[in-house]
Amino acid sequence: MHWSEIRIAYPDQWLIIEALESYTMPDGRRQLGHLAVVEMCSDGSMAMQRYRQLHQQYPFREFYFVHTSRGEIDILEREWLGIRRSHAAFAER
Repeated sequence: MHWSEIRIAYPDQWLIIEALESYTMPDGRRQLGHLAVVEMCSDGSMAMQRYRQLHQQYPFREFYFVHTSRGEIDILEREWLGIRRSHAAFAER
């Protein structure tokens, strides 16, 4: 689904969505193409909590928590500085 379709199907809802097709623009903004609704949440706090659980369980999937009142999803990709361990190396300890 696309964001416009999700907004119609799930009006005024907090959702966990997964980006199935996405890319980063030269200005660092994420463009989300095909999306999947993973879960509906009762409020923003629950959505953030559930997002964290899913992100921890599936670290290589692209989840977001959003409210369908937003006309567009505007996500700026952050550039991480420093050393970052891989998930597999960290799990071995």
